[in-house]
Amino acid sequence: MEVLEGAFAPPPDPPEGLGRQAAQLWRDIVDEQDLRTDELRVLEDACREVDLVERMHLELQNAPLVVKGSMGQDVANPLVQELRQHRGLVARLLASLKLRDDEDEERDARARQNQARRAAVTRWHGA
Repeated sequence: MEVLEGAFAPPPDPPEGLGRQAAQLWRDIVDEQDLRTDELRVLEDACREVDLVERMHLELQNAPLVVKGSMGQDVANPLVQELRQHRGLVARLLASLKLRDDEDEERDARARQNQARRAAVTRWHGA
């Protein structure tokens, strides 16, 4: 089958082994964004982190929030801190993709149009 010039390739399928939420995140992003190969790799890493976050979250649901530390003292369950760190990593990975927001683009385009219109009126009619 020949690929027509200017034809769009279908978005890539989610990588093998992703959980339900991670696969949905993948589909939501690749359906709306044109990502380069390096960006797809970052997205895959973010999706795998989402899977890890989900697993830790489920594990923490039935675990105590306070456990005994090495000296017998009460300490926060280490999963709490790990979960926080991995959620932060997901946020940083997704932010690094600099995903386009269609609403922001439309608002920016309208603002540029209005600014151009005001400039044209000023040129024709003076300040």
